[in-house]
Amino acid sequence: MKQNQPLAYLMTPRDLNEYIGQNHILGEGKMLRRMIEADRLSSIILFGPPGTGKTSLARVIA
Repeated sequence: MKQNQPLAYLMTPRDLNEYIGQNHILGEGKMLRRMIEADRLSSIILFGPPGTGKTSLARVIA
């Protein structure tokens, strides 16, 4: 990992276990998490204000 990367980039979650927040849909045993882990999620629309983790979640899912 390069040391000259922006802090926001370095702190971006790399998997679901590093993703903080949204426990009501991504917590252990919750539907969305089960679908992601089973690779059964064909599409999803992420909607919300800036800074809520939509892009981070999309990258984790991809």
